[in-house]
This record gives sequence, structure tokens and C-alpha cells, in this order.
Amino acid sequence: MTAAGAARTADLLDAARRRLIDAPRERLGELQEGRRFFGIPRAPRIVERGRAWHLGVLLLTDDSILATGEIVRSHAEVRRGFAAESQRRRAELAAAAHRGGVPEGETVHIGWHPLDPTGTATGGAVLALRGDEPAVRWSAQGGYVPLARYLDERIDLLRNPPERA
Repeated sequence: MTAAGAARTADLLDAARRRLIDAPRERLGELQEGRRFFGIPRAPRIVERGRAWHLGVLLLTDDSILATGEIVRSHAEVRRGFAAESQRRRAELAAAAHRGGVPEGETVHIGWHPLDPTGTATGGAVLALRGDEPAVRWSAQGGYVPLARYLDERIDLLRNPPERA
């Protein structure tokens, strides 16, 4: 890794923050297992841990860059049968978000994790340096694309979402 590559990444992220200053942000949350209250277990809830701009596989905050995890839309708990265990899990997370104070219908990101903006991570890293050029891996099977181009496309989508999106 070179100092020039790390500086280029920092410059791209700072420029993206300036372009997004008035764009909507989404909640970052953390799942907290329910504590006992007088011996009775309480249901888990998702508590807010900040806000970020959602840019595909990246979550950009005022001072860091994160990899997305799961995305949940808050809903009040409803008892019903589920055809799949994954549906049950998503409904439980949606109810946990609602219990944590996320307004009904709003999105919250959980399971996110910080990324190394210097691009020194190896393996299946989301951010990396290809030479001195910062790059992002937008899918597990996909290759890396230049970070500048990726940010331009995702910021444009955030500012000008497709109709009915």
C-alpha cells in the first residue's frame, strides 16, 4: 500500500461526504438481546447507533466507512405462520427494530462493520487498492471496480432514485 493510494481514498470519501451533505441518511442499529427484568426475559431490540448514507455495499458516515450487513424495515410484531425460517427471522428483526424505537416502515442497517479505508485488507475485502487506485468489490463473486466510478453511480442513484424505488 502506498501513501498516495490511501490519500486518494480519503479524498474520494471526503468529496462524497460533501456531495451528500443534504441527502437522506438511514439508521445504523445494533441488535441487543433482551435483558431480564425481575427474572422475566425481555424481547431483543435494535437500538440506534448512528446514521449513514447507504451507497450499495458501503455505508458512509461523517467519519468512517462501513460495509453493509442486513437491512430491515421496522414493523410492529405480528403473530402469523411462516413458510420459511428466513421469513420468521426477518419478521423477528423487524419487530426488534420497532421495539427499539425505529418508526414503523423506516429502514435500519444491522450487522454492519467498519472497513479499512487504507485498502490494506486482504482476501475478500470490500475496499482495496489496485496499484494506487482505490477500488470496491460490489459483490462477493464480482471483481473490483474503481471507487470513484462506484461512488459517482451510487450518489447519483441516492439523489435521483428510479421511479417507484
